[in-house]
Amino acid sequence: MERAELARMLGAPLTAAEPRDTVICESEPARFMAAFVQAVAQGGNVFLCDPAWGAGERAQFAALTQSEVQNPKSETGRGWLMIASGGTGGRIKLARHDQDTIFSAVHGFGGHFGLSRVGAVGVLPLHHVSGLMGWMRCALTGGDFLPWNWKELEAGRWPVIAPGGHFLSLVPTQLQRLLAQPGAAAWLRDFRAVFLGGGPAWPELIEQARAARVPLAPSYGLTETAAMVAALPPEEFLAGRLSSGPALPHARIGVTDEGVLRIAGESVFRGYFPDWRAGRECVTEDAGFLDERGHVHVTGRRDNVIITGGKKVQPLEVEAVLRATGEFDDVAVIGLPHAEWGQQIVACYPADGRAPDLARAERMLADRLAPHARPKRFAAVADWPRSPQGKLNRAALAAGVSAGADPGGEGGR
Repeated sequence: MERAELARMLGAPLTAAEPRDTVICESEPARFMAAFVQAVAQGGNVFLCDPAWGAGERAQFAALTQSEVQNPKSETGRGWLMIASGGTGGRIKLARHDQDTIFSAVHGFGGHFGLSRVGAVGVLPLHHVSGLMGWMRCALTGGDFLPWNWKELEAGRWPVIAPGGHFLSLVPTQLQRLLAQPGAAAWLRDFRAVFLGGGPAWPELIEQARAARVPLAPSYGLTETAAMVAALPPEEFLAGRLSSGPALPHARIGVTDEGVLRIAGESVFRGYFPDWRAGRECVTEDAGFLDERGHVHVTGRRDNVIITGGKKVQPLEVEAVLRATGEFDDVAVIGLPHAEWGQQIVACYPADGRAPDLARAERMLADRLAPHARPKRFAAVADWPRSPQGKLNRAALAAGVSAGADPGGEGGR
């Protein structure tokens, strides 16, 4: 596919203007969509940024977009769409995409679900890959895309949809809040599938959704892969299975010798701007495995592993047990430097939520976690750094909590 064909499918008018680079930093869906269509037709590089970024992230983004580095191996007309990755615990990176990576992901999605036309309600930001690709699936297949404000949804004002005709993408905290509303489960049951991604879901939430007969489809994807590369069919979820599902037709997923997921296919990005990469395979930072059916299971992040007293601890596993106590509306586990044990496990929770009964939580943890994996400290955090996409800024948590850490306290035993 040529870029002009993508512009035509998005309804862009013909333009004879000189190509120029465009930065889109817009939160309102209609304005974002209009700016994006114009930028695709205009030519030049297109950069998507997050309007909620702080000064530090904006400075990183400005430094990247002003780069004049040119890679002679780059291909004309390829890698012109820069989608930001990071900014929630690390440095911002701009993943190169284009009409081919987008169309490959859209085509694979349709093949996986047996659809030639896709409809969706969009509540995730369009500058984020999941929000953008939700729109692209509809726009490139002639389907209905209905952007909807999350606050409206959270308040119980839901759009009317035809049963079985639309998709919805949520992160776990959004699903949790919806299921707490009377009537929300019945509305969610009208979707063809409700995708769940952006972060780990805890067992109680999964069981609540299954009991409510929500057609949940746990999924897996990255900015670097143009979003979804694996998804569990909702009928399998309702039958009791749980995984991130098999690979979509356009993707090939494997596991490296180090136990991290490897993804290949035509939707894989073309490098981080301003650099260029020709290969169509990427090795993720996600630890995981494939089961006997080839379904993807994500067990944690390789770069988030905590090593305390010489033992490795996956934060996601500890977080799941903490959520199972029923004491935390949200919780995150981080490792802070410790003089004796290397790292100390700290459980953080939002200060503006309900106060957990920490004594009860610790009694329950004693029966469910080995001593080295139990949090040695609990910290209430005033500004909870979780993005609308469900991404948690663990670096911000560590920076805010470490000043009060007790380096001489009990460590990893």
